[in-house]
Amino acid sequence: MIRVESIWMAVQPLDMRAGTEAALAWVMLVFGAARPHHAYLFANRRAKRMKVLVHGIGVWLAARRLNSGKFAWPKNVDGTLTLSRPQFDALVLGLPWQLVGGAGVITTL
Repeated sequence: MIRVESIWMAVQPLDMRAGTEAALAWVMLVFGAARPHHAYLFANRRAKRMKVLVHGIGVWLAARRLNSGKFAWPKNVDGTLTLSRPQFDALVLGLPWQLVGGAGVITTL
């Protein structure tokens, strides 16, 4: 099992043609370093595709695409964000992760 202690989201888009080495270089540029057992999330410009890079025992790169709709990716935020595990689970499903609070409870605005 791949252990993930922290989940980081890059707001700037990543070219989805990027392979493991290019994605790792982008992590180094955006986050300053690739820390062990941390996951780094990137989306393309339209937020229809997402890549997750995990540094642990080696470097793992996974991709996710939504058949309809798009990921709830922040637009007017600079830099990076940290997500909780329930927020990440909602994001991967295409749900509004920003509304997920403690214990995975989804609330209204």
